This record gives sequence, structure tokens and C-alpha cells, in this order.
Amino acid sequence: MNPTGYREYQEPGLACSWTAALPRGAEPFTQRVVPDGCVDVMWSESGILVAGPDTGPVPATVRPGESTVAVRFGPGTAPPVLGVPADAIRDGRVPLRDLWGGEADRLAEAVAAAPDRRGALVAAVRERMRPADPVVPVVVAGLAGGPAAGPAGGSVRDVADRLGLSERQLRRRSLAAFGYGPKTLQRVLRFQRALRLARAGEPLADAAFAAGYADQAHFAHEVRALAGEPVRNLL
Repeated sequence: MNPTGYREYQEPGLACSWTAALPRGAEPFTQRVVPDGCVDVMWSESGILVAGPDTGPVPATVRPGESTVAVRFGPGTAPPVLGVPADAIRDGRVPLRDLWGGEADRLAEAVAAAPDRRGALVAAVRERMRPADPVVPVVVAGLAGGPAAGPAGGSVRDVADRLGLSERQLRRRSLAAFGYGPKTLQRVLRFQRALRLARAGEPLADAAFAAGYADQAHFAHEVRALAGEPVRNLL
């Protein structure tokens, strides 16, 4: 069990919001964060940090007495709020002040003073929300295995043709929206889909096939590449 008491909350228009806290006197706890295409905006007493889209595993340490409230953006939806393309923060942990200036400091103070810190952060983010690039839902559905694409997802060329874009144009817009080119995005989405199936009780071979891997060995190789450890350890 995760000792930080990590909890997620459904939020319309967002992937979720979440909280975590480690009691004073506890041992520091390090969580392995693996790529999911998402971007998190996280408040703690030290300020507000933006966790960009990852391409590999990142250790995140929670210290005794530390509490965090956060908002998680689904793939492709953070750039209009943050004001920077997603590839500018890829694999980064960036102070929000670097993006918003003094507004980030005022927000950090307001969240700290709020009786409902998570609600205050969610409300502040919602005030800045703008529509994402219109290619985002089409790219996610096409590469992750939308109804028309089959379980493995469509090819990058198929998705580009569906949008009326060249593959170069699709790559440029994908980098700005997701932080990844479409091939990397497809790897991350397929990896997450297979993990969800495996965590729901599907045998690994069946989860690998349903997510679009050639076989279980292909799935195992991708888990090591993206998460840095064997799939059974990760689960």
C-alpha cells in the first residue's frame, strides 16, 4: 500500500485532481512515476511545480510532514493553460513561476490559505482553461485504439491522412500538444492501456495482445524501456 494516502478525484475536463501526504515521523517514500502522456500541476508548501510529460521513469520522493495537492491534465490538454508547448517541459519538473511569473506566487499563497486547497487549485486552473488543439482527440483516439482503428491503434500515416496533414505537420503539432512525436505518444498510450488491462486482472499475454503488442515479450521489452523494471515488479 502507498503510505502517502494518495487519492484521486474525478474532475470534468481534467484527467483528475489528487492529494498525497506523509505523516511526520514516517520514513521518506519514493514512488516510481512512469510515462502516461499527462501533465501535473502540483502545490506543496515549497511552491507550485509542473511535471511535464515523461519519456521514462522518474523517482518522486515524498518527505515526512509534506502534503501535496495537484491537478492532472490528460494528454494534449495542458499547453493552453500553461502557455507553453508541451515539448518545452518534457521530462521536466518546472516551477510554475518560470511560466506564469508572479501570478504563480500569488496562486501558491492563495492555495496555502484556502480551507480546501485542492478545490482552490482546481478552480484556479479552470479559470485559465482553453480548448486544446483540435487534433488532440483525433490523435489520441487514432493512436490509442479508437473504434475505427482496431485494438492496436492506427498508424501515424493513417492518423495524418484522417486529419488532412502531412506526417511532418502531425509531428510538429504532436510535439506542441503532447510533448512527444506521434510514434512516442503511441508507445506511451499502448503501454498505459496494457497496464490498465493487467491491473484489471487480464493475463499478461492477453493484455499485451489487446493493447496491440506483437506478443508478451514485446510488451515486457517496452515496460523495461518506459518504466525501468520488469512488468511484474511494476504491477
